[in-house]
Amino acid sequence: MNTPSRILPVKDTSGGSDDLVSVVIVNFNAGDYLAAAVDSVLGQAEVETEVIVVDNASSDGSLQSLRARVPAGSIRIIELDGNYGFAHACNAGITVSRGGAVLLLNPDCRMHDGSLALLKWMIQERPDVGMTGPLIVNPDGSEQRGCRRDIPNPWQIFCVAFGLHRLMPDHPRFRDFAYDAAVLPDRPSEVPAISGACMLVRRAAIDAVGYLDSGYFLHFEDLDWCLRFQSAGFKILFVPSAVVEHTQGVCSRTRPIRVEAHKHRSLVRFLRKNFTAYYPSSFMAVVSTLVLARFASVSVRMFIRGHIARRGAWERLMRGPRTPGIGSQGE
Repeated sequence: MNTPSRILPVKDTSGGSDDLVSVVIVNFNAGDYLAAAVDSVLGQAEVETEVIVVDNASSDGSLQSLRARVPAGSIRIIELDGNYGFAHACNAGITVSRGGAVLLLNPDCRMHDGSLALLKWMIQERPDVGMTGPLIVNPDGSEQRGCRRDIPNPWQIFCVAFGLHRLMPDHPRFRDFAYDAAVLPDRPSEVPAISGACMLVRRAAIDAVGYLDSGYFLHFEDLDWCLRFQSAGFKILFVPSAVVEHTQGVCSRTRPIRVEAHKHRSLVRFLRKNFTAYYPSSFMAVVSTLVLARFASVSVRMFIRGHIARRGAWERLMRGPRTPGIGSQGE
């Protein structure tokens, strides 16, 4: 199926099955990670699922690998004719989904056994909960930054930019917006926001709030959605007993500077869209300048590192393989 337009058709999915969870995975050159992510979902035996993979015009053979590894008919694949961004692709999957809840899952994630059942159970037990998110861990098992967090406002961005959050880390007006340094709760807890890498969303909440804002190409569409859910009165739960491993950067490794450009542009858009009415225009301009300055700094560092890495690889290639005994004491 191709979706050539950015305008997605609206489909009435309010009659979806409450027992069914629709899993939407957006792929862009995720390699073998995509098939591993799908396998981890199909392994959630306690939950009835439908898996929808939306591909943003990948060119790395990941779809072919997926088709070869996963039994025919066990998943649905939507191949877009171009890369229109993460939010647009998620919306394409949500549009055709049938479940009473929708799980958005990154292709470089792997769900631990029983995690989906825990996320679903919390939504079923709490009618006021619109979305639930798991404990997302790095491959080394440490908590990944951002899986439980505040929704950053311009003042917090300003404080983090100048390191003020390090001076008063526990002060509510100066602290960092990520909670990974805080003690991990031993039970589900309400948080302002969870990570779009893995979030389970109630169908009725989507009907009330609307789809992701496809004006974001990459990054901050999840925080924007969390803010809209809160504004509509829905709670967001962090469920630490549900665990998902996330290998960050798999889909962006070949174009890191472009990804950083999208990330910083999305942050500026997020702040202007949601906070312009609450902050002086002069302060908003200062914060926007700080964001753009940070992008310039990050891009320069990435370019230098890439140049050094390429130069080192070229020099190794020109030297060629070393032959034992030549250039040594036996010469």
